[in-house]
Amino acid sequence: MVKNQDQFEVLRKIYKSEKTTQRSLSSQLGFSLGKFNYCLQKLKEHGLIRVKRFKNSKNKLNYMYVLTPRGMRARTKLTINYMNQKMKEYDELKKELSAKDKLK
Repeated sequence: MVKNQDQFEVLRKIYKSEKTTQRSLSSQLGFSLGKFNYCLQKLKEHGLIRVKRFKNSKNKLNYMYVLTPRGMRARTKLTINYMNQKMKEYDELKKELSAKDKLK
């Protein structure tokens, strides 16, 4: 499966903007189009998203990316993991700064 950070970013972006192009989403995330497509395929394989094409659209490049219920749960879990990781990093930095202050 794709890296958790990439997966988190893609799920978060899809949640915010369902109707868009791969090129637009990949640009917003700073991913190459190939990397973004790979992430989408993996998320789709794991049942986290569904992809729908607009049949009546003049621009056939537009798709709708929809989080499945499983995708919503994964997004929530990844968000919690992301926040826990950032809290650990904050605590470690706080300890380092405290240790440096004691040396002075």
